[in-house]
Amino acid sequence: MVTVFRAYGLHIVIFTDDHLPAHVHVFGDGQAKIDLLRPGGVPVLLWSENMTKTEVRRAMRTVTEQQTLLLQRWESIHGRLD
Repeated sequence: MVTVFRAYGLHIVIFTDDHLPAHVHVFGDGQAKIDLLRPGGVPVLLWSENMTKTEVRRAMRTVTEQQTLLLQRWESIHGRLD
């Protein structure tokens, strides 16, 4: 597990033994899994557990704002997306 970004009380991680499609796990008071998709696409919430609606919105906003960086980190850990 590699923490790739921290902000607003959240930490965003990529598991080194994870699988496609490219996604991140976001931990705060609870946790969420967010699909990153490709550049130009919009990240998609796959599930959340024990996160308030406010925390989920914050996680989605952060992942959307940092999507390019997070996709670059995914590729540096797992290799090319295609």
